[in-house]
Amino acid sequence: MTSAAGQNRSSRIAGFHKKTPRERLDLVAAFAGLNETAVAHLANMGNLDPALADKLIENVIGTMNVPVGVATNMKIDGEDVLVPMATEESSVVAAVCNAARQNYETGFSTSVSGNLMIAQVQAVEVRDPAAARLRILERRDEIKAACDACDPVLVSLGGGFRDLEVRLLDTPSGTMVITHLIVDTRDAMGANAVNTMAEKLAPAIAGWAQGRVYLRILSNLADRRLARAHAVWRTADIGGEQVRDGIVSAYQFAAADPYRAATHNKGIMNGISAVVLATGNDTRAVEAGAHAYAARSGRYTSLTTYEVNADGDLSAAIELPLAVGLIGGATKVHPTARASLAILGVSTAERLARIIAAVGLAQNFSALKALATTGIQKGHMALHAQNIAMMAGAVGEEVDKVARILVERASVRMDVAAKVLEEVRGG
Repeated sequence: MTSAAGQNRSSRIAGFHKKTPRERLDLVAAFAGLNETAVAHLANMGNLDPALADKLIENVIGTMNVPVGVATNMKIDGEDVLVPMATEESSVVAAVCNAARQNYETGFSTSVSGNLMIAQVQAVEVRDPAAARLRILERRDEIKAACDACDPVLVSLGGGFRDLEVRLLDTPSGTMVITHLIVDTRDAMGANAVNTMAEKLAPAIAGWAQGRVYLRILSNLADRRLARAHAVWRTADIGGEQVRDGIVSAYQFAAADPYRAATHNKGIMNGISAVVLATGNDTRAVEAGAHAYAARSGRYTSLTTYEVNADGDLSAAIELPLAVGLIGGATKVHPTARASLAILGVSTAERLARIIAAVGLAQNFSALKALATTGIQKGHMALHAQNIAMMAGAVGEEVDKVARILVERASVRMDVAAKVLEEVRGG
């Protein structure tokens, strides 16, 4: 192996996974021709112990530190809450703060449907799918006993197997028999628990179906684990009827058009994913479930709804699957995740899901209000200008000076920032 500028480099590095993070980093640096500054940056893992990082994922060489901000003004179910949010995108935290400030007196009301997760077992090459379905359903008690035996601790905490479904899916290769194991995972996200149960039951289901079992894994469309939030913004507090009606119109656009809904829901996930990440939960699982839920009718649409209530005020609601937990994975071992949960003061996964849903609704309200009034760029670019200033080389007090001038000139661009920085330094 030679430097990045050389030839005959090979990505086949014997025993790479057995080496220490620093040893791996040195090998990667030689392969890619990294300079000393890049190597020193990757070697500095910040507030995460390298030994812990090396256990969280494989082949670790460094960490990617994401800023953690705190959303203020949030009142959820009558309780004041400070919400940690981990994100690299400017204006996300500010948007939640602003939305919550405008309805602080009434706040957000929330609810959840429970902690039920679904594991799927796929049987194929089944000669008589309808009969196979009945044979599996007849074994409900046997299936319950087998599932609960997989996790006695979960059962002792009040969780465990709750129900059984068997679906027949017509596919190009024939009818598949899909068994759903429905499990209460309590304060865990539950992926490991339900996957273990699915794998345990797979041989028996193959026999009952008289077919072959392939996939046995959870579904991230956790539609038995919905979180909901509702809020009312008084028309007088948000700028009057024209603003209110503009927000409703923006929602209706997203509800009717998947091209708009994709961006609409992305904004919602800006807030939701930031809290999910800050608490060490699985952002990809939550995002997959949310977008799948938005398309459950067969057409992709908005995760939120807006209408004018009887008092003439803006009433808004959100509903989406939120499979999050307080135990297991990074939520238990990552120090930042533990600190974030301590700031939230949550003791159950249900409470965490309620808070996250409220953040998603707040995020969405702020985005729609901006779109209905000044446009999304004015507030966002005012904050983004600081990033552009730093990218142009500004440091210290220069950052705010350059950012302010960029906003005043309504030209938040890298080339303009470079010229402004020269002016600031020359002046």
